Amino acid sequence: MRLLVSFAALFLSVVLLQLSAGGVAPLDALSGLALGFTAAEVGLLGSAHFLGFFVGCWWAPRIMGTVGHSRAFAAFTAAGSIGLLAHMLVIDPWAWALMRVASGVCVAGCYTIVEAWLQAKVTNATRGRALGVYRAVDIGGSLAAQLLIGVLEPASYVSYNLLALFSCAALVPLVLTRAEAPETPDAPRLRPSLAWQRSPLAVAGVIVAGVTGGAFRMVGPVYGLAVGLSPEVIALFLAAQIAGGGLAQYPAGWLADRFDRRRVLIALSAASVGACLVTIAASGAGATAVFLSAVLFGVTTIPIYSVSAAHAHDFAAPLERVELSAGLLFYFAIGATVSPVIASMLIARSGPASMFLLIAAVHALLVVFGLWRMRVRPAPGDRTPYTYIPRTSYLIGRLLRRRGEE
Repeated sequence: MRLLVSFAALFLSVVLLQLSAGGVAPLDALSGLALGFTAAEVGLLGSAHFLGFFVGCWWAPRIMGTVGHSRAFAAFTAAGSIGLLAHMLVIDPWAWALMRVASGVCVAGCYTIVEAWLQAKVTNATRGRALGVYRAVDIGGSLAAQLLIGVLEPASYVSYNLLALFSCAALVPLVLTRAEAPETPDAPRLRPSLAWQRSPLAVAGVIVAGVTGGAFRMVGPVYGLAVGLSPEVIALFLAAQIAGGGLAQYPAGWLADRFDRRRVLIALSAASVGACLVTIAASGAGATAVFLSAVLFGVTTIPIYSVSAAHAHDFAAPLERVELSAGLLFYFAIGATVSPVIASMLIARSGPASMFLLIAAVHALLVVFGLWRMRVRPAPGDRTPYTYIPRTSYLIGRLLRRRGEE
């Protein structure tokens, strides 16, 4: 209980930040379509978010070193709030894309600061409990943000103002906490080549996870409207996918720790292909069928990042783990940046089913690549335990570092 109280300010800030930043993606998609944006322009907004996310991951440790944790957090949340409030002042997709870059910078910067703070305060004895609560807070906040879309009116200043209020409120717990700010951690070197050297299959897996997550989260509302869902139902559709992913983490981890991770990754990707086809088939079968297909989609796709990362860490030395985590997140950001634009263009040209056909295609390629990699390299002898890895900042690898390595 004392542990939870000591981190209460950080976790409350994370929840408020998720309610703000997690809600802007579907709200932007619904608002853009209501204002006459094309599907491709809506996809551009999602890609702009992940571009800002990459910039924020790279920039945040340097800002912390210059002005400190609390001031840096205030600066990043201010950038996100300005981006939200400016939406209804300028109705233009390219202007909104710049605002979404600001939201991506805000998310990456704030999570970098929170995770640096956690890393400095946890000990070997408290790390597991702190991470467990952190993961629950992260998933719970993301789920609540999707449900929030059901009560927000698209293209309304009030809706964006409410999200901006959540962003500003995220400042209060962390800035007013009496906990002493930690020393600024060194920024991990961004070495994408290290991840490829350790495991090409893991790199392919996180890219596919990025393509899947970026397309669904950023263009999912476009798909929902195209198949006849109302904004309220779209909120449940998006939330169902996150709920499915949360439910799948423990069984996916159990399997990944007991069997060849490559087989688990291939099985998940093959199941993802099936889930995409089920989702397409369910699009005309009513809201309940759509919800259930979204749960299945989340169950099969969301654990792929963590399984891929665990496989990569099996081949890494202890001192490489932080830079390896940063490299994997870099590849995830690449996939998540390009997929919203591609998915939205496909929907505009070929209909809503084309988004899930795109996702199914990349998962099928991952299955083929995984089978080939099993032929050219044996499974590692010693393996690291599986853990759910949030895609939040480059410092997540330092926070998740194993007890025996410290």
